[in-house]
Amino acid sequence: MDSLLDVVNYILGLGPTVILPLTLTILGLIFGTGFAKAFKSGITVGIGMVGVNLVIGVLTDNLGSAAQAMVERFGLSLNVIDAGWPAAAAASWAAPIAAIIIPVGIAVNLIMIATKLTKTLDVDIWNYWHLIFPGAMVYYATNNNMILAIIATLINTVVIFKLADWTAPVVENYFGLPGISLPHGETVNFAPIMYTLNKIEDKIPFFNKIVINEKTINEKMGIFGEPLTIGLVLGILLGALGRYSLAKTLTLGVQMAAVMVLMPKMVGLLMEGLMPISEGARNFISKKFPGREVYIGLDAAVVIGNPSNMAVALLMVPITIILSVILPYNKMLPFADLAVLPFTVIWAVAATKGNVFRGLINSIITMCGVFYIATDLGALTTTLGHAVNFAFPKGATMISGIDMSCHVTLWILLKLISSKTFIIGLIALIIYAGMWIWTRNDIKKQYKQYSEN
Repeated sequence: MDSLLDVVNYILGLGPTVILPLTLTILGLIFGTGFAKAFKSGITVGIGMVGVNLVIGVLTDNLGSAAQAMVERFGLSLNVIDAGWPAAAAASWAAPIAAIIIPVGIAVNLIMIATKLTKTLDVDIWNYWHLIFPGAMVYYATNNNMILAIIATLINTVVIFKLADWTAPVVENYFGLPGISLPHGETVNFAPIMYTLNKIEDKIPFFNKIVINEKTINEKMGIFGEPLTIGLVLGILLGALGRYSLAKTLTLGVQMAAVMVLMPKMVGLLMEGLMPISEGARNFISKKFPGREVYIGLDAAVVIGNPSNMAVALLMVPITIILSVILPYNKMLPFADLAVLPFTVIWAVAATKGNVFRGLINSIITMCGVFYIATDLGALTTTLGHAVNFAFPKGATMISGIDMSCHVTLWILLKLISSKTFIIGLIALIIYAGMWIWTRNDIKKQYKQYSEN
């Protein structure tokens, strides 16, 4: 088992910018695209991922610093520290269950494709930590019960792949990424909730008439509605809230403008590489299994650069800090994961077809839930951190995180496996499943509307 984990860790150590091109080149050969096309596509995707990661680096480094400055300015002090997604990823890979989940997760994916239970082929191996994390949490919640941890992981994995299938038409028609799905645990969890909120809002008089999206902003504000201007203004606002100097405030503004402009271009390059592989996959599947289709499962990073998504995410930074103070019973201090809010709000924006107004309202509702889950999971995530010898932030006795608490299906599973909280878990499961059933046709309607337009 240790040898297998060493091999896995070595491969993961190569990083996603190496693993993804290598994986896609191999898939291209399997799908019959030929070595030259497969190799070129794989390397192009790798270059695109390097570009995406560089832009995300600009975003997280600079937005994270501004967010931390705001936390310090407001003198916030809560006893559970947001340690960030790297803590969850590191703890997941270090957990005893990791070496088992990797081959099991891949096997489950292939079996589901073969048996027509999913259309998603998840090639994003690095982000398998999202599948390991629920298993690791259940493992420590049940006093190291490996069987329950594996069962919980399998259930969660199946749900995530089904959610990825369900939302794939939106990834194609709203985000402009055909043949792609997002089996990204901490984001796609929210799709049923966001579509439910949007469906309710459609029935509210006056509220349902308010539409503020990229098109309306551009039409009414001209150059001031351009993504680069929105990024500039919001960056300056965040700098001012963090009491930055004038020079640092203006610099942050330009950096956020750069993110708004560069991210779509980097995603475009990534898609240039993915298209031959995606077409090869479709041709391969249509020959071997007539009438079938397959989606390539990728990191949600490929869609966060959407202008409406970024606008909502930047607005949510100060709002999230304020929420942490005013929400009763919240104990988590938002910190490290403030910089990855663009991932948290993806489906709040996509469900509303880019309506920034509704996206912001629904993101606020989402964040309230995230804070309560984070507070509730604080003790368990702290146990996980100690078990894998995670280096706690200075002065922190308990950790949790915005990203960790976005795993809604994990939280439901944890409630279901405990006799003390089973009823809460059952109610949460019924509500969540009910949301998904109630909105199951809404994406088809969106797909039809996009096709007609």
